[in-house]
Amino acid sequence: MSEAQLIRLEHGSGGALSRELVEAVIYPAFRSEAYPELSDASPITPGADILVTTDGYVVDPPFFPGGDIGRLAVFGTCNDLAVSGAQPVCLTLALILEEGFPIENLRRVLRSASEAAREAGVRVVTGDTKVVPRGAGGGIYITTTGIGRRCFPHPLSPSRIREGDLVIVSGPVGSHGIAILAARESLPVGAGLRSDAALLFPLASGLFGLGQSLCFMRDATRGGVAAVLNEIAAPGAGDTRSWGIEVEEESFPINPEVRTVADLLGLNPLEVANEGVLVAVVSAPACDEALRILHVHPLGRDARVVGRVTTLRPGTVVLRTRIGGRRILDFPRGLLLPRIC
Repeated sequence: MSEAQLIRLEHGSGGALSRELVEAVIYPAFRSEAYPELSDASPITPGADILVTTDGYVVDPPFFPGGDIGRLAVFGTCNDLAVSGAQPVCLTLALILEEGFPIENLRRVLRSASEAAREAGVRVVTGDTKVVPRGAGGGIYITTTGIGRRCFPHPLSPSRIREGDLVIVSGPVGSHGIAILAARESLPVGAGLRSDAALLFPLASGLFGLGQSLCFMRDATRGGVAAVLNEIAAPGAGDTRSWGIEVEEESFPINPEVRTVADLLGLNPLEVANEGVLVAVVSAPACDEALRILHVHPLGRDARVVGRVTTLRPGTVVLRTRIGGRRILDFPRGLLLPRIC
């Protein structure tokens, strides 16, 4: 069997191979009237006000500056519902434990998940536990399913994006992935780095008042903002896009320490995972109001417009660099940072 016929770590990176695996192999098996396009959460039946999402968490290490796998699993699942226009209501939580994982560490994870659920106003209503032999797992994995109630009446979909719409990033990018990498490798640099893992519903729901001027939202997790921008610009199967996106490299908010560590390691912060950052596309007349809403919230105080929708390069994301040049900002490629969320 050739290498091309085998699953590789890159298939889970959130980049080009992840997208290819989902679009070409997984999604075709389940596409239906109730699931007409790839999204973070979908209604249980077409037009229903109950949305459902599911996610898996394999982060290594399970405890990191700014959070742990329990907090991450709860907030990450709630965030997928929030950016889809739903208020999280309840969760399921399943544990896959490796033989030898300390029970006290399990208690820490569960306490953290319970505290995060209380903060999010959701209940964990059911779950499951499995144990795999020593060496066959990663210590602890968590799988969650989230149920939410629609509170934004309009679809948040790339299909609603039009030429001239503006792209907003809610906060500094790259913090989560760089913090995980620094903790995993015990890097001597970046001692002050912390994950940005946070609940996005209060921030996202503030934008719901924009009505139909709010076209799209997505939390920028695996593959970072580069993956999100390409997901909404690049046409999927059976889709043709008549527009692309142009973004300004200088406009992206990046914490100085994140930029320093990323430069040292040869990483692009735009391709690094976040767990407390959303990307929104809004109509140009609503942009000032969107920024005003975001700036009121602590998670959005550094929100910025980073680009606009254009018809100049349909289906592509063009990055205007700090020195004034232009280049294609493609789907992230290569291994990137495995087990980052």
